[in-house]
Amino acid sequence: MQTGDVTYERDGATLRAYAAAPDAAGRLPALVLIPDVRGVSDHYRDVARRFAGEGFFTLAVDLYSREGAPDLPDMPAVFRFIRALPDPRVLSDLGAAVGYLARRSEVASEAIGITGFCLGGQYALMAACTVPGLAAAVSWYGMLRYDERDAVKPASPLDLAPELACPWLGLYGEEDALIPLDDVAALRAILEREQKRFEIVTYPGAGHAFFNDSRSDVYRPAAAADAWPRALAFLRRYLRVRG
Repeated sequence: MQTGDVTYERDGATLRAYAAAPDAAGRLPALVLIPDVRGVSDHYRDVARRFAGEGFFTLAVDLYSREGAPDLPDMPAVFRFIRALPDPRVLSDLGAAVGYLARRSEVASEAIGITGFCLGGQYALMAACTVPGLAAAVSWYGMLRYDERDAVKPASPLDLAPELACPWLGLYGEEDALIPLDDVAALRAILEREQKRFEIVTYPGAGHAFFNDSRSDVYRPAAAADAWPRALAFLRRYLRVRG
């Protein structure tokens, strides 16, 4: 496996990411990986390597390349930061990440997907609705609803859901205090009405961040053990390399 930090450009800004690539011949399926609100931590570097170990060229993107990782001492600070994070910029940066992968000679441009956790799960769904060039998406407990909309947050994931443009898998904990099951049900209803290709799985006894095995307070081994192979199978089904 080859790993390391990389950079790419968008509109004059230098964006950073951590790349993990399997040692394999031929063109590879690829993933944009969006971490949670705290950014590219050791945990997400490890998750990127896990995906690479399964055959995906994985790019863990730093959404805070311009200003650096935020100082988030408590949950009110987290919510304030998320509210101020401009969705149009984030989605454009994710589009640049897809373009970066598509230009790499070892990546199959027709087999690029996106996955994300918490805030990253939210943006993975939003990108699947708005960013060209994606063949599949997996969201791990991404938030779905906005209380208000403006130039910073012009449309919530639920607002964008009718535009879903690639197969999508959503993985949610039934005990998640940040994502009510009513929101998950509303999303399911929209996607069914619009006849989109999707799967939604909810895990009893699991809350937010149930896959994060670096945090014993939230990690739920049974849910994680089901979600990981399920996500891999979904991505392999749709990220197929032609030729």
